[in-house]
Amino acid sequence: MLRSAEHRLDLRWAGLILGVGAALLAAGASPAQNPAPPPPAPSAGTPASSAPSQAPAPPSEPNIPNDANAAEVTTHDTAPTFKVRVNEVLVRVVVRDASGKVIPNLRKEDFQLLDNRKPQTITSFRIETPETNAVRSQAVTTESPDGGPPTVTPVPVLPQRFVAVIFDDIDLAMQDAASVRYAAQRLFDSLAPSDRVGVFSTSGQVIVDFTSDRTRLKDSLSRIVPRPLTGAGIQSCPNITAYQAKQIVEMHDSVAFQIAGDEFVACTSVTKAPPLSEIQTIVSSQAQAVLTAVEGQIDYTFRHLEDVVRRLAVMPGQRVAVFISPGFFLTTQTLEQGELIDRANKANIVINTIDARGLYTPNLLGDISEPNIDLPQTQGAKDSFRMAEQFENGLILGELADGTGGTYFHNRNDLDAGMMRAVVAPEVSYLLGFSPQNLKYDGKMHLLKVSLASKSKFVIQARHGYYAPRTVKDPAQEAKEDIQEAIFSQEEIRDVPIELQTQFFKSSDTQAKLAVLTRVDMNAIRFRKDAGRSRDNLTFAAAIFDENGNFITGGEKIIEMRLLDATLTRLNRTGLTVKSSFDIKPGTYLVRMVVRDGEGTQMAAKNGAVTIPY
Repeated sequence: MLRSAEHRLDLRWAGLILGVGAALLAAGASPAQNPAPPPPAPSAGTPASSAPSQAPAPPSEPNIPNDANAAEVTTHDTAPTFKVRVNEVLVRVVVRDASGKVIPNLRKEDFQLLDNRKPQTITSFRIETPETNAVRSQAVTTESPDGGPPTVTPVPVLPQRFVAVIFDDIDLAMQDAASVRYAAQRLFDSLAPSDRVGVFSTSGQVIVDFTSDRTRLKDSLSRIVPRPLTGAGIQSCPNITAYQAKQIVEMHDSVAFQIAGDEFVACTSVTKAPPLSEIQTIVSSQAQAVLTAVEGQIDYTFRHLEDVVRRLAVMPGQRVAVFISPGFFLTTQTLEQGELIDRANKANIVINTIDARGLYTPNLLGDISEPNIDLPQTQGAKDSFRMAEQFENGLILGELADGTGGTYFHNRNDLDAGMMRAVVAPEVSYLLGFSPQNLKYDGKMHLLKVSLASKSKFVIQARHGYYAPRTVKDPAQEAKEDIQEAIFSQEEIRDVPIELQTQFFKSSDTQAKLAVLTRVDMNAIRFRKDAGRSRDNLTFAAAIFDENGNFITGGEKIIEMRLLDATLTRLNRTGLTVKSSFDIKPGTYLVRMVVRDGEGTQMAAKNGAVTIPY
């Protein structure tokens, strides 16, 4: 079972101090013996550089406000009640021509969007390319203490996309497993340096967390073998297939029931058939047992798919899941794809699906592990059941892809080409956002349709729906979720202009203190005037991720502002700078900072990167 990936930002912010009208200065780590002279600290009104410096500014006394201003700014760790941002539905769209080439340079006006057949106003629009959210940092130069040449530490490419490749080893046949292993081998050789890939299986027996180590990924493929939960090769009397069991129990199909009864009489080799009531009891009992076993296997598959989606949801960047499976049919007790699709959509996860059977024809002879022993008089009907089952198996793959804006690759033998297109980022994608009007909290499915105003005959890839929330969440809780979703993303939000600077100080060969300074342009903050003061709350949330996108540490702090006019005037001119410190080990890190204001529910998010040499 995957470890829980729903990280909670631990509330550890060391040395957070506010400076009103000047840079925030806080005491850093105790310097080592004979340290190099540190660079001067930046002023609060000076734009902060994204390049890391060797050591933070030396300790300095902050400006102390007088008694009249003492209550203007306070901090605490308990979140107040926020106003909730409007419900925004995001729809990622890829537009291709007939040959599969991506269409660039489209504008917001080129798109039309319907929610349950009602036209919607597109309130946000963004064009994304593989370079849009790339996090870049400079190489770090460290001066040699003995006067020798400086050491230059190159910064590796930080992760931008996270791809979870999920093999359905519970349902895979042996011949299909060999094909997908070969296709995946070629896929791993062609991944971009900024891609981090994880390999998972629905049985839970194969787990390789997100990594850039291609050798480790390819080595895991040898463990992708069929691992069915139900007993393969065991013939019962009567031999009821999974689909036939569904027809008997759920659809009350008299033909399916009659076939099972005839097979029961034949396989028991009795000279006189038992009473009809006895046959009905045995057939019903056997069909229910088969269906229960199938439902258990389907539920097991969904549980592991949900685990992977949860893990993928907290990776800081674009998120793609690739589900490789021969498919499976759903029963009335296993209609769980809606919840899985909803969870993926909320986390902006696209699910691409690949039919592991490739280009196939209905297999009327059955799997080699379960050869058919049909009676001559029942073979035709049993063959129709097998054809229907193999068709229905693919429906779930289409639904998962359609529901999340992914692509369903099927009826094709070039599995390697299908995997490549499923994993590689499109050259251009468009992110459309809209706020549903008069949204009812009933949990019902809303159908989405994206089209082009020009009526061009392009192929549009976008999710086909979303689920309305079932309940109205507590405003404070929803605000926290708003911040957390922004933290585990690489989208740079610019409602409020902020600047980010990183500094570090090595206290030993294995420990360092990382300082993150965030300057906020106060002119963009929407204060509420009350009793002669400008009031607002700013929430600062930071997260530190390693070079594979794993959450290392972070924290959250609320700044309550009750500013006098003179103070606000100074802050509008100089900005407000907040410094937070983290104890970490040397390494390469992605720094993510999110700022949210309580009155205007505006947000800002910015990425930074730092390498602390060993």
